[in-house]
Amino acid sequence: MTVELGSAARPLRAVIVGAGPSGFYAAAALLKEKTAVTVDLFDRLIAPHGLVRYGVAPDHQNIKAVAKTYDRTAAEPTFRYFGNVEIGKDISHAELKEHYDVIFYTIGAQSDRRLGVPGEDLPNSLSATEFVAWYNGHPDFKDLQVDLSCEAAIVVGVGNVAMDVARILAKSVEELADTDIADHALAALAHSNIKDVYVVARRGPAQVKFTNAEIREMGHLKVADAIVLDNELRLDRASSAAIEGDTAMQKNLDYMRAFAEIGVTGKPRRVHFRFLLSPVEIIEENGKMVAVKLERNELRASVGGDIKASGTGQFETIPAGMILRSVGYKGSPLAGVPFDARNGVIPNEVGRVVDLDTGRVMTGEYVAGWIKRGPTGVIGTNKPDAIESVNSMFEDLEKGKIAAAPEPDPAAIPALLQARGVRYVTQDEWKRIDAKEVADGKARGKPRVKIVEREAMLAVLG
Repeated sequence: MTVELGSAARPLRAVIVGAGPSGFYAAAALLKEKTAVTVDLFDRLIAPHGLVRYGVAPDHQNIKAVAKTYDRTAAEPTFRYFGNVEIGKDISHAELKEHYDVIFYTIGAQSDRRLGVPGEDLPNSLSATEFVAWYNGHPDFKDLQVDLSCEAAIVVGVGNVAMDVARILAKSVEELADTDIADHALAALAHSNIKDVYVVARRGPAQVKFTNAEIREMGHLKVADAIVLDNELRLDRASSAAIEGDTAMQKNLDYMRAFAEIGVTGKPRRVHFRFLLSPVEIIEENGKMVAVKLERNELRASVGGDIKASGTGQFETIPAGMILRSVGYKGSPLAGVPFDARNGVIPNEVGRVVDLDTGRVMTGEYVAGWIKRGPTGVIGTNKPDAIESVNSMFEDLEKGKIAAAPEPDPAAIPALLQARGVRYVTQDEWKRIDAKEVADGKARGKPRVKIVEREAMLAVLG
C-alpha cells in the first residue's frame, strides 16, 4: 500500500539551508499549511536569524524585533534547528537528498562586489559587509583589522548599508553604548580619530537607494553635521522626469536640501554626501592608504530610459585613510547546487532550482531570498518571496512531482552528525545562549551583550 507523501502517516520532510529571514519565512509558510510537514533548518553559525543578528545596525533595535516572529516558528513541534552545521562539510548535498523530500536554499548574498581599482587591496580598504559583520559580532570577522586612527573615511555607495556604516562611524560612543554593538567594536570606536565621513555616489541625488528613514537619521546625529553641496543637488532634465510622482525620492531630496541649507553647525564630526563621483584609484604611501582619486561623472539617459553615469576626465582627490565599498552584494555557490556566477544567484523559475546547463528543473529543490532574486529589498521583502517558493513546492507536490526521500527517518540526521563528531546546536540550546546574552545586557543597560566566539557560545551550554 502506497502512503501519500504529506499525510499524517508520512509527513513531507523539508530541509532549509540558511537560518536568516528568508529561511524562517520559508519555514513558517511550510508549517502553516494543512499538509503534514516537518522542517529542519540548518545554519553553519551557532546563532540563527542571519541578517537580523549580523546585518542590521545595532542602533536599529526596532528592526531586530522581527526575531520574535522567527522564535514563534521555531517553537512549532514539527520544527528542528541544527546550528553549527555546514552543508558541504559536515553533511553533503547528496545526503540531504537522501534524507529529505524537498530542500530550500536560503543562504543569502554572502560576498560583495569590488570596485576594480588600483590600491583596492591595501590595508583599511574593506567591504561594508565585513565592517558590518565586525561591529555586529559575527564570529568570522571578530579579528578583522580595522584601523580608525585616520581622520577621514570614504564610503562608496548610497544604499541603506552605506548609510549604516557612515552613521556608525559618525556617532559618539555614548550614542552606541546602550546598543548591542559588539564590545570589541565599541572599544575600537572609542579611540577613533575619524572626523570626516564621505558618502560617495557615482550617480546623482535622484538615484540614491537609501530609504527616507536612513537619510532622516543623518539630520539627528548628536556629534556630526550632515553636509550636502547645493550645486550637487541640481537635477538634470532626465533625472527630474524620472522621479516625477516618486514621493519617496522627493522626500529624500527634501532632506538633503535641508542639510545643504543648514550647512556646518560646528559639530566635531561631519558626514559629507558627494555625488557624481567614481573612485578610480586608492592612493598609498609607504603601504598605507592616504587618499582616493575620483573621477567626476555626468549623467546620460540611455535608449531604454535608464540614467547612467559616464566619466568626464575631470578628477578630484579626497585625503582619507579608510575606504568602505558598498556597491552591491552577490551570492556564493553551494557544493552540488547549480549556480549562476554572473548574477550571483541560484538559477530558478518561480523558486524552482534550474540546472543552467540543461535548463531542467531540479526536482524537489527550491530557493528563496537574496540567493534567489539578488540583493534587493528589505528584510520584510523576503516573506512574500519565500511564500512564492513554498507555493511552487506545494503545486509540485499536488501534481505528484516530488519524489519521496529513500531515508526519511527523522532520527537519522542527529545520529549521522553525532557519528561524525559534529557539535550541532538545537533550538533549546540556542535559547539558553540567547538568555545569557540578554541577562548580561540587562545588567549593563543594553538589549544584550553578544557572545562572539563559537567556543564561548558552546561554553554556555557546558
